[in-house]
Amino acid sequence: MSTGPTSTVDGAEPPAVLTLPTLVDGAELVGEFKNSGYREPPQLVSLPNRQLVRLPPLLFHVVKALHEHRHLAGTTDVETALDRVAEAVSREAGARLTGEQIVYLVDRKLAPLGVTTFSDGTAPPIVKANPFLALKFKVAVIPESVSSLLGGMFAWLLSPFAVIPVIAALILSEVWVFTSQSVVDALRDSILNPVGILVVMGLGVLSVAFHEVGHAAACRYGGVKPGVMGFGIYLVWPAFYTDITESYRLGRGGRLRTDLAGVYFNGVFIIALTLLYVQTGYQPLLVALLYVNLEILQQLLPTLRFDGYYIISDLAGIPDLFKYIKPILSRTLLRRPPDALLRDLKRWPQVFVAFWVLTVFPVMILQLGIIATQVPELLQLAWGKVRTLFEDAMAGGDPLVMIVAVLQTLLIVLPVVGLVLIVYSFGRRLLRWAIRSVRGPAPADRGPATGPVPDA
Repeated sequence: MSTGPTSTVDGAEPPAVLTLPTLVDGAELVGEFKNSGYREPPQLVSLPNRQLVRLPPLLFHVVKALHEHRHLAGTTDVETALDRVAEAVSREAGARLTGEQIVYLVDRKLAPLGVTTFSDGTAPPIVKANPFLALKFKVAVIPESVSSLLGGMFAWLLSPFAVIPVIAALILSEVWVFTSQSVVDALRDSILNPVGILVVMGLGVLSVAFHEVGHAAACRYGGVKPGVMGFGIYLVWPAFYTDITESYRLGRGGRLRTDLAGVYFNGVFIIALTLLYVQTGYQPLLVALLYVNLEILQQLLPTLRFDGYYIISDLAGIPDLFKYIKPILSRTLLRRPPDALLRDLKRWPQVFVAFWVLTVFPVMILQLGIIATQVPELLQLAWGKVRTLFEDAMAGGDPLVMIVAVLQTLLIVLPVVGLVLIVYSFGRRLLRWAIRSVRGPAPADRGPATGPVPDA
């Protein structure tokens, strides 16, 4: 495993100097991905950017051994240091590895994932998960320290002593409102009142924000820290988000609690709206309550990456269900044997994922198809609605009406912006696919053994 001479021959570049690879600064060995749906439980490594990378046990043993022998980094006898790392990995893995194989695993598998440096000492790339249909067009607004503080303030709502009375109060509130109050009349009156529209919009935004606080609170209750909170456009909808990637450190129960905490906090918000309505009788509160209920139904959909999708994912113990669509369809429709992705899963997660793909995938395609076919009509309606709003606002001359028009215009424009971003994203993917097709496939041994865990 000699590094060879450093002189050049016929202008050729000298071979890279061999060094002992190290775990990247700020990375952390998390350990086993608990309650996973894989036959061989994967191990997790947290990168400096809070991204979690899922590794098979052998690669995790390599990372662990490199970390334990980090004091040898910089030594001149690199071959001996690598042999010592190989011996440690061999003891843990139960298979004999050499120093050359450690270098191969590092350069071909671990460094491309951003876990370790390369064997020549160069830094790895910054890796971030890029899952299908994820929230990509987003901006962080609230830092980790503030989201952790907010989560800690409301974490007590997730204790059993609070959950039971909250759920009971939510059921009573919903039954009372929808059996004894006229939500339709409240909706009609609020639409005709600019102040009512502003109140409903404001409470709607507040409800969505409180939903995200619920996810942060569940992280704190489970003993992990939530990440940043922010705003983005998911497909064509404006959306708030909370980075709860750290919840993958928890077991299945903790992850499910984190998934459900958002809609649970929506329930708390509904109780507060009901109590406020009982005290004031203010009609727009009923409209806001209806909006929150619709928000809960949307979040529980298991198709796109809403909370319902992550609930299904964590029940199966599989971080990214979408990448199993092709293998499941290939096996079910084309009767091909299961590929490596499916063979890595336990039996019941295979059945679970197959059921999700065969029932949810057609619905998801229908949803995306409706969005795509409605683009021209949506653009035309948006332009017409914006013109009408501002013509009415200018004719009336009421500043409050003008404010309402501006806010409504914003809600109309954001989905259009989302459509533009979707077209741009798919166009860029198509261009990259065309370039790869022209250049030809990359060598098979250069792909990582696995990948980053998608953001939750």
